Amino acid sequence: MRSDAREAAFKIIFADLFGGDGEKNFRAALYRQAHLNEEDCAFAERIVDAFLRHKQELSEQLSASVTRYADYRIYPADRAALLVALAEINYLDDVPPVVSVSEAVSLARKYSTERSADFVNGVLGGVINS
Repeated sequence: MRSDAREAAFKIIFADLFGGDGEKNFRAALYRQAHLNEEDCAFAERIVDAFLRHKQELSEQLSASVTRYADYRIYPADRAALLVALAEINYLDDVPPVVSVSEAVSLARKYSTERSADFVNGVLGGVINS
């Protein structure tokens, strides 16, 4: 299921924010833990690879989209959810942007603060409506 694949990609990107390197063994362990099938693993890999290839651009886009907050004020889980969605929106043509937003909001709701879902939704709404 793509939601599970996104969640695995989220965890890999979250780890990267803390200096993880997205090593293939780490990825494979997360995919096994999430019981992803081959198709879902490939989808998660597309997200992670897009993030790793375009990390600087995505971070700059995020900074430009969050004008009222300094980067350090964004919770890491929110940042990871936003980066998953931005990678999808910018580099995965087969995923509708509204789906990316909805899934990022779900990740923020699950892994971050009570107000994070609204924050993530607002930031990404600004991105797709600009």
